Amino acid sequence: MECTVSFSSVNFAPLGRTMCRYQRIILAAHSNRRRIPPKNLRYPRRSKLPPEFGVNLFLRKPSTTSEPTKEDMDFNEGPDIENEEEEENTDVAWESDEIEAISSLFQAPSVVSSRASMAKKVYKSPSFLVGLAREISRLNPDEDVSIVLGKWVQFLRKGSLSLTIKELGHMGCPERALQTFCWAQNQPHLYPDDWILASTVEVLARNHELKVPFNLNKYTGVAGRHVLEAMIKGFIKGGNLRLAWKVLGVARRDQRMLDPSIYAKLILELGKNPDRYRHVSPLIYELGERDELNLSQQDCTAIMKVCTKMGEFDVVESLFSWFKQSGCQPSVVMFTSVIHSRYTEKKYREALAVVWEMEASNCLFDLPAYRVVIKLFVALNDLSRAIRYFSKLKEAGFSPTYGIYKDMLGIYMAAGRIAKCKEICKEAEIAGFKLDKYLVS
Repeated sequence: MECTVSFSSVNFAPLGRTMCRYQRIILAAHSNRRRIPPKNLRYPRRSKLPPEFGVNLFLRKPSTTSEPTKEDMDFNEGPDIENEEEEENTDVAWESDEIEAISSLFQAPSVVSSRASMAKKVYKSPSFLVGLAREISRLNPDEDVSIVLGKWVQFLRKGSLSLTIKELGHMGCPERALQTFCWAQNQPHLYPDDWILASTVEVLARNHELKVPFNLNKYTGVAGRHVLEAMIKGFIKGGNLRLAWKVLGVARRDQRMLDPSIYAKLILELGKNPDRYRHVSPLIYELGERDELNLSQQDCTAIMKVCTKMGEFDVVESLFSWFKQSGCQPSVVMFTSVIHSRYTEKKYREALAVVWEMEASNCLFDLPAYRVVIKLFVALNDLSRAIRYFSKLKEAGFSPTYGIYKDMLGIYMAAGRIAKCKEICKEAEIAGFKLDKYLVS
């Protein structure tokens, strides 16, 4: 169908002009007929933005733009308006509710995943679990713990409340810890769980709230490893070494393998009383017979200190060698313990070798380390090194103790340095110590 259009006030441009002029002619021709744009273009929800990296482009239609041909660039013939309208009308216009419905199909898995990720972060978060304990501790005496825990039950997993129960114990709320455990027992997805049971037993034992059954042997015989360890730790922290030793004895009788840290804690506490040294030796040698030994540096150091007091110097050397062979770097506390052990054994040259090893590892000295090293140089009658480490102690910002002043006074007196002796006594007096009696003697 041909269409004749008359233009009254339009000046035609030559055919060689730009496409922009050609478009103006078409717009003038359609000025008497207004086209209504699709609904999604009339009411756009937001301005168009470039897609972000990683965005799913599934809903975007593929581009059909091709390179212009000779026929497209030929303007000798009039514009085919019907074909243009037909091409524009074939574009599919998505409704906003349709787009949201389709998008939701692809967004649902990500939403579920984000919720699961949040729940996983929450039930393992120490700040969240400690916060629960603080909120529980602020409850009125007549209020139940379910008021707090019920709000977060969907985020909790097995083992989650273990830290909360321990924190309640540190806050001095053993009754609330027991109530929390009783609440968890009624939640199928939280109990049975040895971790919260062990934490509750430890808190109650530490606060002397654990009702120990008369037949302890029968009770511990059916308890799990974590529960036994929790009982021993709780009794140790509560100062009841007799019950801790009794539970350990039952575990040893039944050949229950407990964590080496339990032995280390019990050795440290028993070693404080010389009358109990006879209980320490069997525990030490029992640890030495294990095929696999897993002790932390803190546990090793604790055992070393006890063995030094007991005169078990071979055990100190064995632990020191084992720790280095396991690929770990000794700390200043361990180095100091070994130096003190060799000094006590009067192996001064061997102790000096540890000092050089300590220096070679760039280990920073603390006050106990300076005290032991200065004592060693005094025993070796090495005045120059004693003076040097005494100066380094003060340069590091430490204040000499009474024992250090006394050792320095002794080595100056042995060298006949009377002026230095008076200087040390004056310095010690300013620090609040009296050394005049040693100077007179």
